[in-house]
Amino acid sequence: METSQVEILLRDELQLEHIQVKANGSHYEVIAVGECFDGLSRVKKQQLVYGPLMETISDGTIHAVSIRAFTPTEWKREQKFILPQ
Repeated sequence: METSQVEILLRDELQLEHIQVKANGSHYEVIAVGECFDGLSRVKKQQLVYGPLMETISDGTIHAVSIRAFTPTEWKREQKFILPQ
């Protein structure tokens, strides 16, 4: 599955403001930003992202997913810790 397909799927299902997906074979890294994560624990945020991906995880298309999910406010705060490269 192409990273762009994962991005579209998650953006559409979760109404995300920002999404980044990187892939290395069947291992994916996802950064998701949206109001849908407001008030949720880290585990609940990850479960929300896993939901739309379950079919592709079940059929083996996606083997592993690393998820970092943020509200827009959390994402702005996170950006302060990322140094320009």
